[in-house]
Amino acid sequence: MTLFKTSTRLALCALAVSSALLAGCAGPQITDYAAEKPALDLRQYFTGTIDAYGIFTDRSGKVVKRFTVEMTCTWTGAPGAEVGVLDEAFTYSDGTKDRRIWTLKRGADGKYTGTAGDVLGVATGEVKGNAFRWGYTLKLPVDGRVIEVQFDDWMYLMNDKVMLNKAEMSKFGFKLGEVTLSFVKR
Repeated sequence: MTLFKTSTRLALCALAVSSALLAGCAGPQITDYAAEKPALDLRQYFTGTIDAYGIFTDRSGKVVKRFTVEMTCTWTGAPGAEVGVLDEAFTYSDGTKDRRIWTLKRGADGKYTGTAGDVLGVATGEVKGNAFRWGYTLKLPVDGRVIEVQFDDWMYLMNDKVMLNKAEMSKFGFKLGEVTLSFVKR
């Protein structure tokens, strides 16, 4: 009887530890930021010209690439049915340049979808409070071939001029690195 109680206690302890570990892996949810201020309005923030400054770090945390972005942002359509175009011109620290043009569509309840030439399928995102969470698969050129990587992209409005962005890049569920970016509205 004592052996049964001991093994039952061990099983319950293991279950509790496993549950705690899984809960810790769940990460933040967009609803966690619903009450945060200032409230983010994508159309309002991403209008006009925005400068961005960023780094890409590998999974060890080492900075492997620095870059700047000049964004030209425009919107059309009535409130609730807006379509935005974010034209991003990247300049990397090694002198190379790249461009990505996002087309964003606003849906109901702060939800957005988006497409870009180097994005596989449709990106999906949602705004709550001061935060925007954006998920997509990017076709990334690496050493003469293209690999598909997933981005879990979070943006946080700090004030009417500054937004911070942190994105985790992964493949098959394994973290490859992070992009950290600051946007500054002109």
